[in-house]
Amino acid sequence: MKILCLNGSPRKKGNTAKIAERFCETAEILGNKVKIVALRKLKYQGCIACGACKKKSEKCVLKDDLSDILKKMDKYDVVVFGSPVYYGDLCSQMKAFIDRTYSYLTSDYKSRLTPGKTLVMILPQGDTDEKHFADIFPRYFEFFKWYGFKDGYSIRACGADEKDGKTMEKALKEAEELAAKISMAK
Repeated sequence: MKILCLNGSPRKKGNTAKIAERFCETAEILGNKVKIVALRKLKYQGCIACGACKKKSEKCVLKDDLSDILKKMDKYDVVVFGSPVYYGDLCSQMKAFIDRTYSYLTSDYKSRLTPGKTLVMILPQGDTDEKHFADIFPRYFEFFKWYGFKDGYSIRACGADEKDGKTMEKALKEAEELAAKISMAK
């Protein structure tokens, strides 16, 4: 199975990276091919709503560091989005990427992607209350179901910055277990 992991965190060694790396390491050990992309290293912009992907092109016409990733995403079975929760939503780096996936829809809003993919969202947050921001994964998964994604999972680390480390330990274990579950399902 081929897995694409997009780490949207602006922090090189933050909680998002740690959880995503554990998921990817486990998946690789289990025989999957994994590609990790740190969005913070790329130069790109969000969707400019030009509509070219609906009128004259079957892909996003912007030329930047996302072009190749957007073009190749269809080749992956599992897509992992890692984003810290900032101001109750995804970080701007991940949101800009997701906005560019609008190009995966035709002019009559049918998906250009091969159906049946799996989405994993890694969403650490400083807030310890699990009720806060619980809407992020279901909201975004609805859009990715439109693209033909079949299964979706989230790993939330509520209180990821706590000093005792228990929240991160739990999230890292969850990442290992989810990577194993997904690997066995395919």
